[in-house]
Amino acid sequence: MGLHDTYEAGDHLDYYRIESQVARSGMATVYRATDTRDGRVVALKIPHPDMECDPILFDRFKRESAIGERLDHPQVMRVFGDEKRSRIYMVMEWCEGRLLRHILDEDLQPQERAITISCKVLDALEYIHSQGVVHRDLKPENIMVDDEDNVKLIDFGIASDVQSRRLTYTSLTPALGTPNYIAPEQVKGKRGDARSDIYAMGIIVYEMVTGKLPFSGPSALAVMNDRLINHPLPPSVANSRVSAQLQEVIYRAIERDPRNRYAHAAEFKNDLEHLDAVGVEERDELSNWHKRKARLPRQILYYGSLALIPVVILLIMLFLARHR
Repeated sequence: MGLHDTYEAGDHLDYYRIESQVARSGMATVYRATDTRDGRVVALKIPHPDMECDPILFDRFKRESAIGERLDHPQVMRVFGDEKRSRIYMVMEWCEGRLLRHILDEDLQPQERAITISCKVLDALEYIHSQGVVHRDLKPENIMVDDEDNVKLIDFGIASDVQSRRLTYTSLTPALGTPNYIAPEQVKGKRGDARSDIYAMGIIVYEMVTGKLPFSGPSALAVMNDRLINHPLPPSVANSRVSAQLQEVIYRAIERDPRNRYAHAAEFKNDLEHLDAVGVEERDELSNWHKRKARLPRQILYYGSLALIPVVILLIMLFLARHR
């Protein structure tokens, strides 16, 4: 096949027989395939030819593969290496189930199920953080859930890794990630860390138990600005069945200042598992959430400029790389 972008069912790539195409993104196409040596079903993530010609994106793809190959946890999708291949691609564990996004789009989740799923994701986060990896793009689209509510954390395309000599392009996250789950410090152009993943997980828990997102706006920029200057609608107002203790846990996870959030995913999980022991604070978020600050044009321009800086840097780097 060479550098052909599209494989059909029945095509072979080294030891793998392509079964079907399951996903496509701007960087790569994912196929379901069978390992002809042992019959194991796997997922192949094959970069597009134009990405293979781009040194920055290609480096990002290889970094994602390297991170995946060294992670080994039941709640994290595995990436298999250590074999000769005719081209660059990733061989990944085939994960049964559905994306959490599809589940949330169907219905509001009961508090008990939301906690069960969240605790398993937090187990995965605690593990990857202990390995020096920060996901930085945690969202329902990157969480697989099977019929027994087991989870798999997937897609480390913009993850950072302390073991790498050069980290993945961290500044791209605010501009290219999903605005609904980006932590305030990332909106401001700062490098995300483990607490940024915890913030994103807090937003996901909020969404699971309320069926809503805590911040809104007519555009991605407006959503990001909203989280910087306003309090979210309290979860118990969005859904009266949300307990005061669960609401407190969510607030602790989505504190605007990362220093006030849970420092570790394990702490977040422990509070979810022991809600009866969670003390409920008197919060300004509960008494003044309805007082909405205007989205000042000057603030929007400021944060919009911050978000555009990494894009400009990337374009300059691409230009220089192609005109050496």
